[in-house]
Amino acid sequence: MGKRRFPLSADQREAAQTWVEFGARTPSKPRPASSVVLLKDSPSGLQTFLTYRPGGSPLGAVAFPGGTIEAADDDVTDWVGPSPTVWAKSLGTTDIGLAKRHVVAAIRETFEETGILLAGPDASSLVENISGPEWMRARESIAGQETTFAALLERYGLALRTDLLKPLSHWLSPDFAHRRFDTRYFAAATPINQQASLLTSKGVWGRWASAGDILADRETTALGDEVGQPLTVGLTLGELVVPGVEIILEKIAAARGCIAYLNHKRPINEYQPRLIGEDPEAFCLEVLTASEGGACRER
Repeated sequence: MGKRRFPLSADQREAAQTWVEFGARTPSKPRPASSVVLLKDSPSGLQTFLTYRPGGSPLGAVAFPGGTIEAADDDVTDWVGPSPTVWAKSLGTTDIGLAKRHVVAAIRETFEETGILLAGPDASSLVENISGPEWMRARESIAGQETTFAALLERYGLALRTDLLKPLSHWLSPDFAHRRFDTRYFAAATPINQQASLLTSKGVWGRWASAGDILADRETTALGDEVGQPLTVGLTLGELVVPGVEIILEKIAAARGCIAYLNHKRPINEYQPRLIGEDPEAFCLEVLTASEGGACRER
């Protein structure tokens, strides 16, 4: 068991200062969310797909694909792989419906944001040739809530390949945050017959990145400058990503490859960064970390 400390972003510092000045109060209710760590092997080490998220997202300015659960996620019924009941056990919850929605949201958000679709006509195959304009329009329609993910799956005769997802960890936003997520992180290998691409209408920046390279430059502003947005330029990795993302990047960089990372047996620990410090200039987030075999809960 150990403790890690992380810097606050500008938005977080403002929210933390208000929290301290006006005294602790009831935190806002976190919205359930899912995020997927897409992985592929490369000569430079294990890579993952990172994207820019605008508007002070609780997932961080730079993050893995993901977003909040939507009501229409309940409509998805075509499903192969572990059942919602099995997923609930894997995620450490007794709420089977919630577990199902987390899994659906994970696959849906990944499709919306990257075009990677973990679905196929049966339990042993994946959909192919989904990089054309027809599929981009489908992604745009789902993102704009003009149609639902369930309707897309039904139209093409596809079922979710839930066996291709692996649970990673469970993170709660700090109590002081104005917008809070209750996020389940998953991991998946990128299908060899699919290519990642940004959503035309919303994509600003995103690319495959070697976790080792990103961490090697963590004390510089290289990543923030590359993203090139007003709220990223001049910022280090710790100011761009939430603690959960940074810790996952560290574990990816230490892995011996995609298969080894996905097959690693790990407990689904729950983490919540805690505000440390009384002076806004000295604020930081403290996370109680656990060994791979231990439990962790920080409130």
